[in-house]
Amino acid sequence: MIRLPELPYAYAALAPTLSADTLRTHHDKHHAKYVETANKLVAEHGLEGRSLEEVIAEAERRGLTKLFNNAAQAWNHAFFWDCMTPERRDPQGELQAAIGEAFGGLAGLKARFVQEGVDHFASGWVWLAAEGANLAVLSTHDAGALAHDGRTPLLVCDVWEHAYYLDYKQDRKSFLERWFDAVAHWQFAETQFAAAQGRREPWSFRLAA
Repeated sequence: MIRLPELPYAYAALAPTLSADTLRTHHDKHHAKYVETANKLVAEHGLEGRSLEEVIAEAERRGLTKLFNNAAQAWNHAFFWDCMTPERRDPQGELQAAIGEAFGGLAGLKARFVQEGVDHFASGWVWLAAEGANLAVLSTHDAGALAHDGRTPLLVCDVWEHAYYLDYKQDRKSFLERWFDAVAHWQFAETQFAAAQGRREPWSFRLAA
């Protein structure tokens, strides 16, 4: 069974970047509904007992669009919560060096990340991902996930309107800039970067016991 993970911080912990109202609506309503629907569809299609990553891959392989959308959104949102922290610090060590090589430094990565999100048409996700030691910024549409391909996600920001509209209205750029500056969880990204190079297990969705 897929469970709705608890937030790893209090609802108000990311304010003023993200308000408690936004987190309650986003987590308790949107994410919860994806999880609820995914569980129903997993049962209907006989996929109980599979990891969420396996469910996503099988739904995509079999063209089960509704299951894919809800399962991938359940995965994306769980990953997104872990990509934020109220105790932000800049990236360090190997990841800092890789960012310098790929983007000329953190300011260059921010410019690339924010522009990717601003230019992304309609709903989706903006990712910092690694393939081995190589970094890339990319976006996926709708429920598009990096749950089962060759790239390891390091960070993701949700650019569906429900992620920011209560706090920023239509101003997606300001949301992305403030998100990057104030709540991006670089320590988490560092552990994912190590996983991309085979030195630890990457993040995976935790199923209910």
